[in-house]
Amino acid sequence: MLNATHHIAIICSDYSVSKHFYSELLGFKVIAENYRKERDSYKLDLALPDGTQIELFSFPDAPKRPTHPEAQGLRHLAFSVDDIVKSVEWLNEQGIDVEPIRTDEYTGKRYTFFQDPDGLPLELCEEVS
Repeated sequence: MLNATHHIAIICSDYSVSKHFYSELLGFKVIAENYRKERDSYKLDLALPDGTQIELFSFPDAPKRPTHPEAQGLRHLAFSVDDIVKSVEWLNEQGIDVEPIRTDEYTGKRYTFFQDPDGLPLELCEEVS
């Protein structure tokens, strides 16, 4: 019945900082950007080459995440990469701190975590054939 993930919605605290992070640093393509005056809110639609989309929202006075990262709800967002070492090096060059690379004890695949400007945990998963 379900085919794929269509999009992930994220509410940010600083729209311009998060827009730069996801579009300029991480390379998401901007599909559409709209300002909703009645809500004093931006909605930015972003996409990866595989079609995965992020809806980036700004809302005035949105509450902060209650705890990090063990709050109920979305724990983290993961992205696949071909070469995790090169990806980590590139993120570091952009001034983004990345945790040490780990290896999953069950799959043997390497992964690591970093954060978006609001502290949302993001994961890189190395896809090796």
